[in-house]
Amino acid sequence: MRKKLEISERKSVFYQNCREVLDREKPDFIFCTNQRPVHAISPLTAAKDLGIPTSTFIFSWDNLPKATMVVESDFYFVWSDHMKQELLKYYPHITSEQILITGSPQFEHHYDKNLIKPRITFFEENNIDLYKDYICFSGDDITTSPDDAQYLQDVAESIKNLNKKRDIKLGILFRRCPVDFSDRYDKVLEKYKGIIVPVAPKWNKIGNNWNTVLPNPEDLGLQINTILHSKAVVNLGSSMVFDFAIFGKPCLFIAYNVDQKRVENWSVEKVYDFVHLRNIPTGNEVVWLKSKEDIGSQIETVLQNPEKTVAAAKNWFEKINFPPGAKASERIWMQINNIGKIKSSV
Repeated sequence: MRKKLEISERKSVFYQNCREVLDREKPDFIFCTNQRPVHAISPLTAAKDLGIPTSTFIFSWDNLPKATMVVESDFYFVWSDHMKQELLKYYPHITSEQILITGSPQFEHHYDKNLIKPRITFFEENNIDLYKDYICFSGDDITTSPDDAQYLQDVAESIKNLNKKRDIKLGILFRRCPVDFSDRYDKVLEKYKGIIVPVAPKWNKIGNNWNTVLPNPEDLGLQINTILHSKAVVNLGSSMVFDFAIFGKPCLFIAYNVDQKRVENWSVEKVYDFVHLRNIPTGNEVVWLKSKEDIGSQIETVLQNPEKTVAAAKNWFEKINFPPGAKASERIWMQINNIGKIKSSV
């Protein structure tokens, strides 16, 4: 199939255009930042035919066991040794020497202290009550979690009940999935507007598909400060567990099905049975919310003693993403440099 893809691409006008551009510009190296798009096959094949070294970066932590890699390149940049072993397992034609461990740049901005805002500044900019503590509810895309609005309501109702016995009241900072522009949360946001504060991601929708929704630079600071000024995060199987672990904040994973599901054949069991989530260590990396009745007590527990969960989550993060997390781009550039030196010596 890989050979047939290349043969097919060589017959296309797009391949000819790519080859003409590459032949004219003569780049030293081609770096593809996502292993999934079919559009990348032609330029990478043209580069291969012209003897230009190529590489691709594995886009997300779940992409090898849960998704498909369609591009072929000379080198593969991966997040960690764990991901390297996944790549060797699922694609045995790739050799160990082709795989370069760099970590992922997606977490680097968390280490940029220039993006951090004082609590009073961030709260005033986003109309957040200074006299409350906040839990972040991090939304999932509608495919992964079609019942997300109901989960948000369950958390809001639990916090409403908790507040009856707390001196410092709790609220929810709601950060929806950046590629979710649906209205499915509207009724819940209206019903619990005294508890839930939406802090919408700053992303631009330039097309109809999820991969045409692109972040603004301002969203980096917005995400960091949402994390920094939250006590914990609630979500369903999201890599936000790692974002919060960097800041020493615990994560609670939703692990129950609602009574009236929007999609009949969907379940949390299916989500957590994905291969990348089967690899969650069996420790205290997250707190599991196994019913809506558990939410209030588990939030109280994690607020009182977050340290154990955070320490385990950080260890998991270092398995998934090569440390230190702030140096991924430097390691990528170093490897690109090394590839350039190899080419020049040939």
